[in-house]
Amino acid sequence: MNTLPFPLAEQPDAASLEAGRRLFAGGAGFLKGVVAMSGLPPADRIEVCFAGRSNVGKSSLINALTGHKALARASNTPGRTQEVNFFTLADSHYLVDLPGYGFAKAPLSVVARWQALLKSYLSGRPTLRRAFVLIDARHGIKAVDDEILGLLDKAAVPFQAVLTKADKLRGGETEAVLEQVRGALQPHPAAYPEIVLTSSEEGEGIAMLRSIIARMA
Repeated sequence: MNTLPFPLAEQPDAASLEAGRRLFAGGAGFLKGVVAMSGLPPADRIEVCFAGRSNVGKSSLINALTGHKALARASNTPGRTQEVNFFTLADSHYLVDLPGYGFAKAPLSVVARWQALLKSYLSGRPTLRRAFVLIDARHGIKAVDDEILGLLDKAAVPFQAVLTKADKLRGGETEAVLEQVRGALQPHPAAYPEIVLTSSEEGEGIAMLRSIIARMA
């Protein structure tokens, strides 16, 4: 038995994998970009959101999950987009793409409005089941991630660390980054106690993440 804190998520059973496959086979599409709480769609279905610093691979992961090459589009300027983007999944879920953080190329007043929207969204969305916080597996959790992790703690939104770009790691690098991530997650009460390792390019962890989302039904 793995007794490490925050172990890697165990491989789902066949039924869970099939449930994930069926859910994502139901089709996904872009619904709208939101810049104010008044623009949020009705909270009438299960919702999961994806957060992560700029260039962590959020768009690539969402596209890999849904099987669409360009459903989620990355901005050419990291940190430029301040919209909360909603995608429909089948007729039962929303996938929510939060703006990348860490390299905001915007006036302070715009950044402040985005931060206020993010705080309001996280604390006031009753159907939000989990946030997936994406971490570049080459770099681990950085200081720039602390604000979003703290916001999730305060909002009591369970969040799960998802390591991206796992295919870029070599040799013992995986264990080293997992050790760093586990240590950084320890102080956060909202942290879900399993880590998911993914590679959008090679498909690693994609079926597992689909099954995790499907089990929230």
